[in-house]
Amino acid sequence: MRILLDKFSKNFGTVKVIEDMTLEVGDGEMLALLGPSGCGKSTTLFAICGIHRVTGGRILFGDRDVSNVPSQQRNVGVVFQSYALYPHMTVAQNIGFPLQVKGLPAGEIKRQVDAIAELVHIEQLMSRRPAELSGGQQQRVALARALIRKPDVLLLDEPLANLDAKLRLEMRSEIRRLQLETGITAILVTHDQVEAMSMCDRIAIMNAGEIIQIATPTEMYHNPRTQFVAGFLGNPPIAFLHGSAQDGVIALDRSDVRIPLPKALSAAGPVTLGIRPENFGPSGDIVIPGKIAFVETQGRENLYDVKLADGSVLRSIQPVRGDVALGQEVGWAADSSKIMVFAQDGTRL
Repeated sequence: MRILLDKFSKNFGTVKVIEDMTLEVGDGEMLALLGPSGCGKSTTLFAICGIHRVTGGRILFGDRDVSNVPSQQRNVGVVFQSYALYPHMTVAQNIGFPLQVKGLPAGEIKRQVDAIAELVHIEQLMSRRPAELSGGQQQRVALARALIRKPDVLLLDEPLANLDAKLRLEMRSEIRRLQLETGITAILVTHDQVEAMSMCDRIAIMNAGEIIQIATPTEMYHNPRTQFVAGFLGNPPIAFLHGSAQDGVIALDRSDVRIPLPKALSAAGPVTLGIRPENFGPSGDIVIPGKIAFVETQGRENLYDVKLADGSVLRSIQPVRGDVALGQEVGWAADSSKIMVFAQDGTRL
């Protein structure tokens, strides 16, 4: 089911949260709305499912305008952060409740409940109540309940926020598997870039009620449109250095380092450089000397913070090294072909 937000706006009283947003989600696609708290992503999701009434514009499911259609008539499955299970009901009763509301016969409800339980791997939990389940098990029940109604659209609002790290990893792949197997159109709201990049076909990064960029995870990571997008994607995050461009060369602030401006670019005046951790280390063509200020062990690799003369910090992630110690001066280098250049207003040059 294709979803189209056509110049969608949402106000709460005099406060404008979303204004003239246009967004299209393809049939069978899983799209992430990614951004910091308060950027409007949950507001957008709640408008799609009908919890919020639109202030302006339209919301289309296929060719059907559902802008003023009640949520119960939109055939949308929603999974919330809090799971929202009925505590007095068993797992089987929770999953089958949407079918019971539809008035389906008990035998048919049991058949469909058993089938969806097998799909999400909770067959052995059917007689338990939510209080007897782990967080991951409750999330699977919530997913089963959302999917059993065969919704046109699946909406996921921070569904993994309450899970520990291991369960989040497991449920990321599980939700993606279910979405691909069912072919359902899905929208994931999250502030976690790893969730967005690992689970979704495309990402829409939002800030202050606007969509800043829409792209595949790979495209967005390597070709961010703005400094905000570059800073939001990447773990460990990108580092930014400030300088001034003149005559095809960027001079870093309070430093003797000079970086040639990529030939395709023309800039003069203040600029910001973005260097990702994987593009700074012992090998490279632009030497940027500094001192090892922090070493974080991550198992098979280490994250090194290199403090420059002006107090800025570059990060480098690489295999564990025995020749580098805290406080040591290093002459590591950046890969000039991978350095990103941003104008003063944050746009990518």
